[in-house]
Amino acid sequence: MKTQRHDAAAWKGGTAVHRRGLLKAGAALFAVPAILMGLPGVGLATSPASPAGSVDIPLIRKRRTLGSGSAALEVSALGFGCMGADYNRGVSPDKKAMTALIRQAVEHGVTLFDTAQVYGPLSNEALVGEALAPYRGKVAVSTKFGHRIVNGRYQKGRLDSHPENIRKVAENSLKRLRIDAIDLFYQHRFDPAVPIEEVAGTVGDLIREGKVRHFGLCEVGPETIRRAHAEQPVTAMQSEWHLMWREPEKDVLPVLEELGIGFVPYSPLNRGYLGGDLCEFTRFDSGNDNRGSLPRFTPEAMRANMPIVETLRRFGRPRGLSAAQVALAWLLARKDWIVPIPGTTKLAHLEENLRAAEVTIPGVDWDKLERKLAVIAVMGDRYPAHEQQQIQKS
Repeated sequence: MKTQRHDAAAWKGGTAVHRRGLLKAGAALFAVPAILMGLPGVGLATSPASPAGSVDIPLIRKRRTLGSGSAALEVSALGFGCMGADYNRGVSPDKKAMTALIRQAVEHGVTLFDTAQVYGPLSNEALVGEALAPYRGKVAVSTKFGHRIVNGRYQKGRLDSHPENIRKVAENSLKRLRIDAIDLFYQHRFDPAVPIEEVAGTVGDLIREGKVRHFGLCEVGPETIRRAHAEQPVTAMQSEWHLMWREPEKDVLPVLEELGIGFVPYSPLNRGYLGGDLCEFTRFDSGNDNRGSLPRFTPEAMRANMPIVETLRRFGRPRGLSAAQVALAWLLARKDWIVPIPGTTKLAHLEENLRAAEVTIPGVDWDKLERKLAVIAVMGDRYPAHEQQQIQKS
């Protein structure tokens, strides 16, 4: 197993194993008017039937801007990653329950929802499209192209960012998502067979045709970002980033800041691990959970990495925060053009995550946390070798 150490100098700026209990779902409906007003800051909705001053649900009102100039896209400070609704995260609630949860996210103030053609494949886009249909024009939907899918089947390890395929994916995604334009269209993985300028130019054409509004990239290096941005302004770059994976800090984030490109960290809780719900005895055996194939999720690695979670718990406990809230608040505190997209299948976790946007912690305290984490080695690569090969370094 490879190990890495946290780079505490790169940035300056608990709960028990079970996360907090389920809040009353019905109270969410009272949040709708305030959400649509788009007021600044983070608010707390109250029920007319509840005592004066009592709190029912978190309501995220803070907004952040991804990209700049003509490529700017304003969204909620936290988005919602929809992949786990039916793909790669084990047994999920049924379609009706997940539709309700995604709508709850909107009622709680979330305005950025992330999916991809390959999730399912295809089924996740359809689920998101149905769930968000009542909110057309009020939320932004991002999806992705670039994997080879034939007759609804993912051709594992095969990429396709040729212009004709990008156009085909866009047309089909628009239908499944039930929208007139894709708000943010990412290249899911860099395709060495197609020059990035050709990819960017094709998406630029789709933007001029009104089928796409903004262009994004996933898991690419600084040089590719520069070349793509020179052809078509990039609104956001998406990559894994959290307290157990900090590679983007070295070369990618400085380039994004220089060019005015936003950053969207996916798996900001390391696929649930940083929330404290997983341990060495967790088994990923549903047939629909990719964590079982990831080196960092072997029993040995999860046992070795548990001190990281315990450190977050100890940091959060005196502040009334869970480990998950600490991890998300840390990301939000880095830069104001960073919008994490945690996903969940549980209302309690959705509300817990959203409360992270309320957290204000002095920079000196974050420095103390980083120093404690810096001495803990992280065991296990984030991807198997064949998947890691799709992650571009330059």
